[in-house]
Amino acid sequence: MEIKRRRTNRKTGKAETKTVYAVTSLPPERASPAQLAELVQNHWSVEALHHVRDVTFGEDASRGRTSTAPGAMATLRNLAIGLMRQAGWTNIAAAADHYRSRPHHATAMLRLTA
Repeated sequence: MEIKRRRTNRKTGKAETKTVYAVTSLPPERASPAQLAELVQNHWSVEALHHVRDVTFGEDASRGRTSTAPGAMATLRNLAIGLMRQAGWTNIAAAADHYRSRPHHATAMLRLTA
């Protein structure tokens, strides 16, 4: 399939179009163009979350690699990202900096008392 991606560069305001190609093993009767578009979009939303977890929280550099530690930490990072987005943050790195220096704001967001 051919996928055309259009985006606007936030800094320059310039519109950009990129064409990429993908291959699927799904037969046409099992995957309409709309279904394929949804699958691609869902894949990139997962990739975007992984990117935020790695770049902002340094997940790939984490040394916890045994037992349930990696899964537990990924869950906690997902929770933190979700709460920051729910609070209206679009820049998770800026939000993490904000809450890191103001832990009382984080506990207030969780409705916890410190």
